[in-house]
This record gives sequence, structure tokens and C-alpha cells, in this order.
Amino acid sequence: MAEPTPVFTDRRRAESFGSVADEYDRHRPRYPQALIERLVTAPGLTVLDVGAGTGILSAQLMSAGADVLAVEPDEQMAARCLAKGIPFERSTFEQWQPRDRTFDLVTFGQSFHWVDPDVALPKLASLLTAGGRLALMWNRIMPSDSTRRGLERISAEYGVTTPASTSANNAETALHAMLRRGEFAVERVEVGEELHYSTEDWLSLVFTHSNHVVLAPAAKTALRERLRDVLGNEGVSATNDALALICTRSDVTLASRG
Repeated sequence: MAEPTPVFTDRRRAESFGSVADEYDRHRPRYPQALIERLVTAPGLTVLDVGAGTGILSAQLMSAGADVLAVEPDEQMAARCLAKGIPFERSTFEQWQPRDRTFDLVTFGQSFHWVDPDVALPKLASLLTAGGRLALMWNRIMPSDSTRRGLERISAEYGVTTPASTSANNAETALHAMLRRGEFAVERVEVGEELHYSTEDWLSLVFTHSNHVVLAPAAKTALRERLRDVLGNEGVSATNDALALICTRSDVTLASRG
């Protein structure tokens, strides 16, 4: 069986977010505070937040006392960082120039799948201070099973699919293997939370995802109406199994053990 095409190669999707920057900032979830506290262990921690988007994770890290630099390629998304007072440099990570800077923590919030890992991992190794950490983070919000089946059936008619749990597990397994090849030791941290969305808030969230953003306008309108009809006034009960892969350099870990 052929390997799935890496999503970072789909530049149309990767570069689509600026068109929904306001909606993205308004409706994308914040990360559970328990994950933020796990990362910001002391005031003044230096952080590079890669693919920062509108600065959702950056702002949370700054509020916890970190000194954050955001890197974001999209002009409209980066403008929201600027409006929040978040220091940023506009660039893709692959093209971004470190200029001999190093960081205690490098974060990717919902963004690692948009970079070329063959370029990113060697570069990341050189960016971390001694004992520094890399954190790959995702909010993973799923509606209840009965609701999800109906939504997925309709979405599939428009070419919008959600990875099955087996595919998602395989993707995470492959990511762990990739990180180990890059000489990173990985700690998996998961934080769950129960959520409820109104119908309109759920639809607004869903339509900030790139596979919805790139739909033709007529298809987007039709899909939204059909999903709204399915949900009615009940809204959506969902679970967020937020995931952080917290990585340290294997050679540093081994050295610390003597």
C-alpha cells in the first residue's frame, strides 16, 4: 500500500488560513491550562512558537510568564499576533533564520504537520538550549459518536473526511518513530476535557479547518446548511483529548543520567 501523501505538501491547504484569520482566532480552542503549566516551569522561559497562527498558544505561554517569539508565514494570521503584542517574525520555519539564537522551549501548536520534518528536525536540534524541550501540541476535539457519524457521512459527500482512529494512531506512531530517528526522547502527555458547543459555534469552528476552508463557496454554503440541519438546536457535546509530545534530545537525556 502506498504511503499517504504528507499534508505539508498540500500548499493550497497550508496557505488557506489567512482567509479565515478572524474566525480562526475567535473559534479555535485554547489549550488546557494543565498543558501550559507543564511547559512553562519558570518565569522568563524563552520560547519559539512555530506556525503560531493568530497567536493562540503564544498568548497563553506569555500569560504564564514565558518570553515568546512567534514565527508565522501568513500575513493575515501574523497581524493578529501583532494586535496582541506578541513579538513575531514572518516566515515559514524552513526559511526562518535563527541567527545563533537558542530557546528553552520550541512549540508547535496544531502546526507540526505543516512543516517538512526532514528540514525541521535537524534545525530544531540546533535551536534548543542544553536541556531544552520541543513540544508538539494538538487540541483533538471530537463530537460524541452518534453525532459524529451523521456529520462525517454528510461531509464525505463534499470530499471532506476525518481520519479514522486507526489512521490517527498510525500517524502518531509514525511521528514517534520520526522523532526517535531525530534523536529525541518523547514523553506523551494527554489532558481530557468535556465541552459543549452551540450549533453555530461548532460550525464556525469546523469551517476554520483547511479541508473546509478550501471548498468552493457554493459547496461550503451547502455543506454548512446540511450540517446545521442535522444538528438542529441541540448543539454538540464533544471531548477534547489534548495531546502534547514533549521531547528532549536523547544525547542530553543520556548524559544527564551519567
